Amino acid sequence: MSAALPKSFEKAAEKSVESPSLEPSCRDTAAHALTIVRDGVITAEGPTTKGRVHFSRSIDADDTAWCARILTAAAVNDQPVSRAEAEALFEINEAATERADGGRFDDLLAKAVAHYAASASGLKVPPRSVALAQGTDIESWAPSYASKVKSEMLEWIAGQMRGKRQNNRRLMAMVATFLGATALPLAGQLPNVFDIGM
Repeated sequence: MSAALPKSFEKAAEKSVESPSLEPSCRDTAAHALTIVRDGVITAEGPTTKGRVHFSRSIDADDTAWCARILTAAAVNDQPVSRAEAEALFEINEAATERADGGRFDDLLAKAVAHYAASASGLKVPPRSVALAQGTDIESWAPSYASKVKSEMLEWIAGQMRGKRQNNRRLMAMVATFLGATALPLAGQLPNVFDIGM
């Protein structure tokens, strides 16, 4: 990772030495490592919760730091976020009924999904350490209107969000930005997963 990391990210990096299964070597192993984080969120047990108090079905700053560290590991940093990684993040989002991370996971999820959707639409994306960084505005690199993002990607995002307990306002705002005012007819074709005032 090229940017300086917050202390919670550094703690997660130190812990990964104890948990080699959480050190990704490719996007597939990164997706698997994210499922281990998901399991820790659900059960409050496992390598990501070891040595700390953690409540089941909640996501805290350490869980989010684990996700960020996995997603920006050196082995995957210069590759776009994969569909499997994005799906694992959606599973974590759904598993966590409580949030204690100041909105950082919601921000990370929105940025990772945008990274996947943009790259799968053939658009150039920055390295993960830049795109997913807390200090990076998603608007600085993500496509700002729907004509740049394939409609299949928008439909996939909508499908992931449909019928879920956890509404991610950051992700809904990103999708609304992708749709843009000129693409409102397309919004009517997507599943009714969020209210953009239509």
